[in-house]
Amino acid sequence: MFEKQEFIASVYKLADLPKSDLSQIVLCGRSNVGKSSFINSLFNRKNLAKTSSTPGKTRSINFYDISSAFYMVDLPGYGYAKVSQSERKKWAKLINDFFTESKNIALVFHIIDCRHHPTDLDIRLNQMLRDLNLPYNVILNKSDKLKQSEISKSIKSIIQFFPELIFNENLFLYSSVKGTGKKEIKKLLLSLFN
Repeated sequence: MFEKQEFIASVYKLADLPKSDLSQIVLCGRSNVGKSSFINSLFNRKNLAKTSSTPGKTRSINFYDISSAFYMVDLPGYGYAKVSQSERKKWAKLINDFFTESKNIALVFHIIDCRHHPTDLDIRLNQMLRDLNLPYNVILNKSDKLKQSEISKSIKSIIQFFPELIFNENLFLYSSVKGTGKKEIKKLLLSLFN
């Protein structure tokens, strides 16, 4: 399942969204949280999503067709300081409009770097997802960067911020380097699209 993945389009305005009723799995999170690496590692592809060491590189909404079962939708990362205020506002509007207007969102993956507390923008995003009643999971990414004892602390900490989270139900650890969490995420996707 999901053995075919294809990059479809980079969209800079909502009018250009693909005209398709395919369900969408949406990835969002701050700049440099590892969304592109997440896509590549989940599907064992090196360059399906372009990764960059420069945060704030993804400025468009990127669509990937996954075996014609669903779109993986990569939203621009938020909160990158070196981007102008007007550019940041443009991103924020694009993301807000996408969430409020898209009718095909099956699930949102809110990706957070497990080494850090959620930022104000993470907290605002969580609030927006709840206000819009969108189903979402949180993925604590880059778990290979922490020791086992630190991982437990990271899980406890995120649940303090977002008490609705339950580990391995709607909260997952992930590492693109070690493959941690890949099995769980694929199982979740299979349960949605099988």
